[in-house]
Amino acid sequence: MEIGNKKFVDPLTSSQRIKKPGIIDVKDLSVYYGETQVLQSVDMHIPEHRIIAIMGPSGCGKSTLLRTFNRMNELIDGCSYKGSVLLNQENIFEMDSISLRRRVGMVFQHPNPFPTMSIYQNVIAGYTLNGAKLSKAEADQLVEESLRKAALWDEVKDKLHNKGSFLSGGQQQRLCIARTLAMNPEVLLLDEPTSALDPKSTSMIESLLITLKKSVTIILVTHNIAQAGRVSDYTAFMYLGELIEYDTTKKMFTVPKNKKTEEYLTGKFG
Repeated sequence: MEIGNKKFVDPLTSSQRIKKPGIIDVKDLSVYYGETQVLQSVDMHIPEHRIIAIMGPSGCGKSTLLRTFNRMNELIDGCSYKGSVLLNQENIFEMDSISLRRRVGMVFQHPNPFPTMSIYQNVIAGYTLNGAKLSKAEADQLVEESLRKAALWDEVKDKLHNKGSFLSGGQQQRLCIARTLAMNPEVLLLDEPTSALDPKSTSMIESLLITLKKSVTIILVTHNIAQAGRVSDYTAFMYLGELIEYDTTKKMFTVPKNKKTEEYLTGKFG
């Protein structure tokens, strides 16, 4: 692996990569807002059922990269792309954006349950807001399964028809995770999901993510270096719009190959 974007060796060997494409493969990706380039020729191979942490100082492009995976960047006027992002070998830029966002779900920094909806309604909101019809039995099963996956069922099973906004911050974030999981996504994107939470809630979310990776690939933007070390299998370090280093978390945290990575991990800048 070398600095910058010219040469890059992903965490899997070349023979592994040929035999098994990643669930997401990023090839020479550049992103622009108007004439401003915010990502520069990024290449990534993201294996299935792993947690990938994206780190770097503010403004380095990590959230832009994350939001490219479900094309949320397109909500910003003037956004354009070069290169490709493949989801299970399909180019996401050629997909219907709504279909893509069902397959690549997203949970945001601040918990955002729909305030006028009950816990039950929040979980199935992705279906009701898109006009999908669920029978009562189907909805009941989906709500229970999704809340169980989000480790929230036992805490809310007796108050499913209370508003989700009355839950604690950590519970609200797990409700948002349940709402996303209800759509059965292949990839779960999380943009600093614990930054607004207390340490206990943060620990619960981290434990949840480790469990969830058995069924969904997780890509996590975090400023918390210790969190990346605790939960991720691979870590990407971004700086000034470039992917500087990408490797297993264990290797990067013990023997970083790039000086910038080492300086960031040791707190010399951030």
